Amino acid sequence: MMPDFATYELGDLPLLSGEVLKDAKIAYQTYGSLSATGDNVIILPTFYTGTNTRNEGFFGPGRAIDPARHFIISPNLFGNGRSSSPSNTPAPHDGPRFPLVQMWDNIAAQHRLIHDHLGIEKIALVAGWSLAGCQSYQWAAQYPHMVQAILPFCASAKTSPHNFVFLEGVKAALCADQNWNGGNYDNPPEAGLKAFGRVYAGWAFSQAFYRERLYNQLGFQSIEELMQDWEQDHVQGWDANNLLAKLATWQAGDISAGPLYNGDYKLALGAIKARAILMPCTQDLYFPPEDNEIEVCHMPNAVFRPYDSPWGHCAANPGNDKGFTAQLDVNIRELLEE
Repeated sequence: MMPDFATYELGDLPLLSGEVLKDAKIAYQTYGSLSATGDNVIILPTFYTGTNTRNEGFFGPGRAIDPARHFIISPNLFGNGRSSSPSNTPAPHDGPRFPLVQMWDNIAAQHRLIHDHLGIEKIALVAGWSLAGCQSYQWAAQYPHMVQAILPFCASAKTSPHNFVFLEGVKAALCADQNWNGGNYDNPPEAGLKAFGRVYAGWAFSQAFYRERLYNQLGFQSIEELMQDWEQDHVQGWDANNLLAKLATWQAGDISAGPLYNGDYKLALGAIKARAILMPCTQDLYFPPEDNEIEVCHMPNAVFRPYDSPWGHCAANPGNDKGFTAQLDVNIRELLEE
Protein backbone atom coordinates (compact mmCIF):
# COMPACT_ATOMS: atom_id res chain seq x y z
CA MET A 1 0.00 0.00 0.00
CA MET A 2 1.13 3.53 -0.75
CA PRO A 3 1.65 5.53 2.46
CA ASP A 4 -0.85 8.29 3.19
CA PHE A 5 1.73 11.02 2.68
CA ALA A 6 5.39 11.88 2.21
CA THR A 7 7.30 14.57 4.09
CA TYR A 8 9.66 17.24 2.80
CA GLU A 9 12.03 18.73 5.35
CA LEU A 10 12.23 22.53 5.08
CA GLY A 11 14.73 23.23 7.85
CA ASP A 12 14.34 26.48 9.78
CA LEU A 13 11.55 28.37 7.98
CA PRO A 14 11.50 32.19 8.19
CA LEU A 15 7.94 33.42 8.65
CA LEU A 16 6.27 36.61 7.50
CA SER A 17 5.86 37.61 11.16
CA GLY A 18 9.63 37.69 11.64
CA GLU A 19 9.67 34.48 13.66
CA VAL A 20 11.37 31.28 12.49
CA LEU A 21 9.64 27.90 12.60
CA LYS A 22 12.35 25.45 13.64
CA ASP A 23 12.85 22.23 11.67
CA ALA A 24 9.71 22.79 9.61
CA LYS A 25 8.27 20.04 7.45
CA ILE A 26 5.53 19.89 4.86
CA ALA A 27 3.52 16.73 4.27
CA TYR A 28 2.19 16.00 0.80
CA GLN A 29 1.01 13.28 -1.54
CA THR A 30 1.21 12.93 -5.31
CA TYR A 31 -1.10 11.09 -7.66
CA GLY A 32 -0.54 10.28 -11.33
CA SER A 33 2.58 11.07 -13.34
CA LEU A 34 4.22 14.22 -14.64
CA SER A 35 3.89 14.55 -18.41
CA ALA A 36 6.94 14.81 -20.65
CA THR A 37 6.25 18.52 -21.15
CA GLY A 38 5.36 19.14 -17.49
CA ASP A 39 2.05 20.72 -18.44
CA ASN A 40 -0.34 18.57 -16.39
CA VAL A 41 0.35 19.68 -12.82
CA ILE A 42 -2.60 20.32 -10.53
CA ILE A 43 -2.21 21.55 -6.95
CA LEU A 44 -4.92 20.71 -4.42
CA PRO A 45 -4.06 22.29 -1.05
CA THR A 46 -5.92 21.09 2.03
CA PHE A 47 -8.92 22.77 3.67
CA TYR A 48 -9.44 23.63 7.35
CA THR A 49 -10.28 20.19 8.72
CA GLY A 50 -8.80 18.43 5.72
CA THR A 51 -5.78 16.37 4.76
CA ASN A 52 -4.46 15.18 1.43
CA THR A 53 -6.50 12.02 2.03
CA ARG A 54 -9.72 14.02 2.27
CA ASN A 55 -8.83 15.75 -1.00
CA GLU A 56 -9.10 12.41 -2.80
CA GLY A 57 -12.84 13.03 -3.03
CA PHE A 58 -12.24 15.82 -5.57
CA PHE A 59 -10.68 13.67 -8.29
CA GLY A 60 -10.76 10.20 -9.78
CA PRO A 61 -11.19 8.15 -12.96
CA GLY A 62 -13.37 9.98 -15.47
CA ARG A 63 -13.46 13.14 -13.33
CA ALA A 64 -12.24 16.53 -14.55
CA ILE A 65 -9.14 15.93 -12.44
CA ASP A 66 -7.97 12.41 -13.19
CA PRO A 67 -4.69 10.77 -12.09
CA ALA A 68 -4.61 9.00 -15.47
CA ARG A 69 -4.10 12.41 -17.14
CA HIS A 70 -2.82 14.74 -14.42
CA PHE A 71 0.00 14.95 -11.93
CA ILE A 72 -1.82 15.93 -8.74
CA ILE A 73 0.05 17.29 -5.74
CA SER A 74 -1.76 17.76 -2.45
CA PRO A 75 0.31 19.69 0.14
CA ASN A 76 -0.95 19.77 3.72
CA LEU A 77 -1.57 23.06 5.51
CA PHE A 78 0.68 23.86 8.46
CA GLY A 79 -1.22 23.00 11.63
CA ASN A 80 -3.22 20.07 10.24
CA GLY A 81 -1.26 17.41 12.12
CA ARG A 82 0.65 16.12 9.09
CA SER A 83 2.74 19.16 8.21
CA SER A 84 4.43 21.01 11.09
CA SER A 85 1.78 21.58 13.75
CA PRO A 86 1.47 22.32 17.46
CA SER A 87 0.90 18.59 18.08
CA ASN A 88 4.05 17.35 16.34
CA THR A 89 6.55 20.18 16.83
CA PRO A 90 9.05 20.05 19.71
CA ALA A 91 9.82 22.96 22.02
CA PRO A 92 10.05 25.89 21.67
CA HIS A 93 7.15 25.76 19.18
CA ASP A 94 5.04 23.01 20.73
CA GLY A 95 1.38 23.39 21.68
CA PRO A 96 0.22 26.99 22.18
CA ARG A 97 3.73 28.28 21.46
CA PHE A 98 3.39 27.41 17.76
CA PRO A 99 3.95 30.65 15.80
CA LEU A 100 1.49 32.36 13.48
CA VAL A 101 1.90 30.81 10.03
CA GLN A 102 0.22 32.95 7.39
CA MET A 103 -0.96 32.10 3.89
CA TRP A 104 2.24 33.63 2.53
CA ASP A 105 4.30 31.20 4.61
CA ASN A 106 2.26 28.17 3.55
CA ILE A 107 2.59 28.99 -0.13
CA ALA A 108 6.29 29.86 0.15
CA ALA A 109 6.82 26.41 1.67
CA GLN A 110 4.66 24.75 -1.00
CA HIS A 111 6.66 26.55 -3.68
CA ARG A 112 9.87 25.12 -2.26
CA LEU A 113 8.33 21.66 -2.33
CA ILE A 114 6.91 21.95 -5.82
CA HIS A 115 9.55 24.04 -7.59
CA ASP A 116 12.77 23.30 -5.72
CA HIS A 117 12.15 19.69 -4.64
CA LEU A 118 9.90 18.31 -7.40
CA GLY A 119 11.40 20.50 -10.14
CA ILE A 120 8.09 21.84 -11.49
CA GLU A 121 8.07 25.11 -13.43
CA LYS A 122 4.40 25.50 -14.41
CA ILE A 123 1.15 24.73 -12.64
CA ALA A 124 -1.89 24.13 -14.84
CA LEU A 125 -4.41 24.62 -12.01
CA VAL A 126 -4.61 25.32 -8.30
CA ALA A 127 -8.06 24.49 -6.91
CA GLY A 128 -9.63 23.93 -3.55
CA TRP A 129 -12.52 24.16 -1.15
CA SER A 130 -12.70 26.74 1.61
CA LEU A 131 -9.27 27.42 3.15
CA ALA A 132 -7.75 25.42 0.27
CA GLY A 133 -9.41 27.82 -2.17
CA CYS A 134 -7.95 30.73 -0.23
CA GLN A 135 -4.55 29.18 -0.90
CA SER A 136 -5.29 29.06 -4.63
CA TYR A 137 -5.68 32.85 -4.67
CA GLN A 138 -2.45 33.14 -2.68
CA TRP A 139 -0.58 30.94 -5.15
CA ALA A 140 -1.76 33.06 -8.08
CA ALA A 141 -0.81 36.34 -6.40
CA GLN A 142 2.48 35.17 -4.90
CA TYR A 143 3.74 33.32 -8.01
CA PRO A 144 1.73 34.88 -10.87
CA HIS A 145 4.05 33.66 -13.64
CA MET A 146 3.88 30.06 -12.48
CA VAL A 147 0.12 29.52 -12.09
CA GLN A 148 -1.99 29.26 -15.24
CA ALA A 149 -5.46 28.83 -13.70
CA ILE A 150 -7.21 28.77 -10.34
CA LEU A 151 -10.61 27.58 -9.18
CA PRO A 152 -11.37 28.55 -5.59
CA PHE A 153 -14.76 27.24 -4.48
CA CYS A 154 -16.49 28.48 -1.32
CA ALA A 155 -13.44 30.63 -0.56
CA SER A 156 -12.13 34.20 -0.70
CA ALA A 157 -8.91 36.12 -1.34
CA LYS A 158 -9.15 37.91 2.00
CA THR A 159 -10.90 36.82 5.18
CA SER A 160 -13.85 39.14 5.66
CA PRO A 161 -14.65 40.84 9.00
CA HIS A 162 -17.79 38.72 9.38
CA ASN A 163 -15.82 35.53 8.72
CA PHE A 164 -13.27 36.67 11.32
CA VAL A 165 -16.03 37.08 13.91
CA PHE A 166 -17.47 33.64 13.12
CA LEU A 167 -14.03 32.16 13.85
CA GLU A 168 -13.80 34.12 17.10
CA GLY A 169 -17.03 32.42 18.15
CA VAL A 170 -15.82 28.84 17.66
CA LYS A 171 -12.49 29.75 19.26
CA ALA A 172 -14.23 31.18 22.32
CA ALA A 173 -16.34 28.03 22.66
CA LEU A 174 -13.21 25.88 22.67
CA CYS A 175 -11.18 28.04 25.04
CA ALA A 176 -14.01 28.27 27.59
CA ASP A 177 -13.32 24.65 28.59
CA GLN A 178 -11.82 24.56 32.11
CA ASN A 179 -9.26 22.03 30.84
CA TRP A 180 -8.03 24.38 28.12
CA ASN A 181 -5.42 25.97 30.41
CA GLY A 182 -4.14 28.39 27.78
CA GLY A 183 -3.37 25.50 25.46
CA ASN A 184 -1.18 23.76 28.05
CA TYR A 185 -3.65 20.95 28.66
CA ASP A 186 -2.74 17.58 30.14
CA ASN A 187 -5.89 16.00 28.74
CA PRO A 188 -7.76 17.12 25.60
CA PRO A 189 -10.37 19.80 26.34
CA GLU A 190 -13.22 17.55 25.22
CA ALA A 191 -16.05 19.84 26.34
CA GLY A 192 -14.48 22.69 24.37
CA LEU A 193 -13.96 20.54 21.30
CA LYS A 194 -17.60 19.44 21.48
CA ALA A 195 -18.75 23.05 21.80
CA PHE A 196 -16.54 23.99 18.85
CA GLY A 197 -18.22 21.30 16.74
CA ARG A 198 -21.74 22.33 17.76
CA VAL A 199 -21.17 26.01 16.95
CA TYR A 200 -19.51 25.14 13.65
CA ALA A 201 -22.48 22.98 12.59
CA GLY A 202 -24.71 26.05 12.66
CA TRP A 203 -22.51 27.82 10.12
CA ALA A 204 -21.43 24.98 7.85
CA PHE A 205 -24.95 24.42 6.49
CA SER A 206 -27.58 26.93 5.44
CA GLN A 207 -30.87 27.83 7.10
CA ALA A 208 -32.67 25.96 4.32
CA PHE A 209 -30.63 22.81 5.08
CA TYR A 210 -32.14 22.65 8.55
CA ARG A 211 -35.59 23.84 7.51
CA GLU A 212 -35.80 21.13 4.83
CA ARG A 213 -34.31 18.45 7.12
CA LEU A 214 -31.57 17.65 4.65
CA TYR A 215 -29.60 16.16 7.53
CA ASN A 216 -31.83 13.10 6.99
CA GLN A 217 -29.90 12.51 3.75
CA LEU A 218 -26.74 12.19 5.84
CA GLY A 219 -28.34 9.49 7.95
CA PHE A 220 -29.33 11.65 10.92
CA GLN A 221 -32.87 11.49 12.26
CA SER A 222 -32.63 14.73 14.20
CA ILE A 223 -30.60 17.92 14.52
CA GLU A 224 -29.29 16.60 17.83
CA GLU A 225 -27.86 13.51 16.11
CA LEU A 226 -26.09 15.71 13.59
CA MET A 227 -24.60 17.91 16.31
CA GLN A 228 -23.45 14.90 18.32
CA ASP A 229 -21.67 13.64 15.22
CA TRP A 230 -19.93 17.00 14.82
CA GLU A 231 -18.95 16.82 18.49
CA GLN A 232 -17.34 13.42 18.09
CA ASP A 233 -15.62 14.38 14.84
CA HIS A 234 -13.80 17.19 16.62
CA VAL A 235 -13.04 15.22 19.80
CA GLN A 236 -11.71 12.17 17.97
CA GLY A 237 -10.16 13.83 14.95
CA TRP A 238 -8.49 17.05 16.07
CA ASP A 239 -5.98 18.40 18.51
CA ALA A 240 -7.25 21.66 19.99
CA ASN A 241 -4.02 23.59 19.46
CA ASN A 242 -3.91 22.40 15.84
CA LEU A 243 -7.42 23.74 15.27
CA LEU A 244 -6.45 27.12 16.69
CA ALA A 245 -3.17 27.32 14.73
CA LYS A 246 -5.06 26.86 11.46
CA LEU A 247 -7.79 29.21 12.65
CA ALA A 248 -5.13 31.90 13.14
CA THR A 249 -3.91 31.28 9.58
CA TRP A 250 -7.48 31.64 8.34
CA GLN A 251 -8.17 34.84 10.28
CA ALA A 252 -4.99 36.42 8.90
CA GLY A 253 -5.87 35.41 5.32
CA ASP A 254 -5.08 38.23 2.88
CA ILE A 255 -3.34 37.74 -0.46
CA SER A 256 -1.89 41.25 -0.24
CA ALA A 257 -0.05 40.58 3.05
CA GLY A 258 3.69 40.44 2.52
CA PRO A 259 6.41 42.32 0.65
CA LEU A 260 4.94 41.99 -2.86
CA TYR A 261 1.81 44.09 -2.32
CA ASN A 262 2.26 45.56 1.17
CA GLY A 263 -1.44 45.31 2.02
CA ASP A 264 -2.78 46.69 -1.27
CA TYR A 265 -5.59 44.19 -1.81
CA LYS A 266 -6.73 45.54 -5.19
CA LEU A 267 -3.16 45.56 -6.47
CA ALA A 268 -2.75 41.92 -5.46
CA LEU A 269 -5.96 40.88 -7.21
CA GLY A 270 -4.98 42.81 -10.31
CA ALA A 271 -1.60 41.09 -10.42
CA ILE A 272 -3.18 37.64 -10.80
CA LYS A 273 -2.46 36.54 -14.35
CA ALA A 274 -4.12 33.14 -14.02
CA ARG A 275 -7.47 32.42 -15.62
CA ALA A 276 -9.93 32.04 -12.79
CA ILE A 277 -13.43 30.80 -12.12
CA LEU A 278 -14.74 31.88 -8.73
CA MET A 279 -17.37 29.42 -7.54
CA PRO A 280 -19.12 30.36 -4.30
CA CYS A 281 -22.25 28.74 -2.93
CA THR A 282 -24.99 31.34 -2.73
CA GLN A 283 -26.10 30.03 0.67
CA ASP A 284 -22.63 29.85 2.23
CA LEU A 285 -22.83 31.69 5.56
CA TYR A 286 -19.17 32.64 5.92
CA PHE A 287 -17.83 32.80 2.36
CA PRO A 288 -20.79 34.63 0.78
CA PRO A 289 -20.84 35.23 -2.99
CA GLU A 290 -20.74 39.01 -2.49
CA ASP A 291 -17.06 38.73 -1.51
CA ASN A 292 -16.25 36.99 -4.80
CA GLU A 293 -18.29 39.55 -6.75
CA ILE A 294 -16.00 42.26 -5.39
CA GLU A 295 -12.89 40.25 -6.21
CA VAL A 296 -13.81 39.51 -9.80
CA CYS A 297 -14.03 43.24 -10.54
CA HIS A 298 -10.30 43.56 -9.87
CA MET A 299 -9.07 40.32 -11.47
CA PRO A 300 -8.23 40.62 -15.18
CA ASN A 301 -9.06 37.03 -16.19
CA ALA A 302 -11.75 35.95 -13.74
CA VAL A 303 -15.33 34.72 -14.15
CA PHE A 304 -17.90 34.76 -11.35
CA ARG A 305 -19.94 31.56 -11.37
CA PRO A 306 -22.00 31.04 -8.18
CA TYR A 307 -23.91 27.86 -7.45
CA ASP A 308 -27.11 27.82 -5.42
CA SER A 309 -27.42 25.04 -2.85
CA PRO A 310 -29.15 24.64 0.52
CA TRP A 311 -26.12 22.66 1.65
CA GLY A 312 -24.36 25.99 2.17
CA HIS A 313 -20.61 25.82 2.68
CA CYS A 314 -20.82 22.03 2.80
CA ALA A 315 -22.23 21.84 -0.73
CA ALA A 316 -18.61 21.30 -1.76
CA ASN A 317 -18.01 18.36 0.57
CA PRO A 318 -17.75 15.32 -1.71
CA GLY A 319 -20.99 13.34 -1.77
CA ASN A 320 -23.26 16.04 -0.36
CA ASP A 321 -24.57 17.80 -3.47
CA LYS A 322 -24.20 15.96 -6.78
CA GLY A 323 -25.15 19.08 -8.71
CA PHE A 324 -22.33 21.06 -7.13
CA THR A 325 -19.85 18.28 -7.92
CA ALA A 326 -21.02 18.14 -11.54
CA GLN A 327 -20.72 21.91 -11.98
CA LEU A 328 -17.31 21.91 -10.33
CA ASP A 329 -16.09 19.36 -12.88
CA VAL A 330 -17.55 21.43 -15.73
CA ASN A 331 -15.70 24.50 -14.50
CA ILE A 332 -12.43 22.63 -14.02
CA ARG A 333 -12.61 21.16 -17.52
CA GLU A 334 -13.23 24.63 -18.94
CA LEU A 335 -10.08 25.98 -17.30
CA LEU A 336 -7.93 23.02 -18.26
CA GLU A 337 -9.07 22.96 -21.90
CA GLU A 338 -8.53 26.63 -22.66
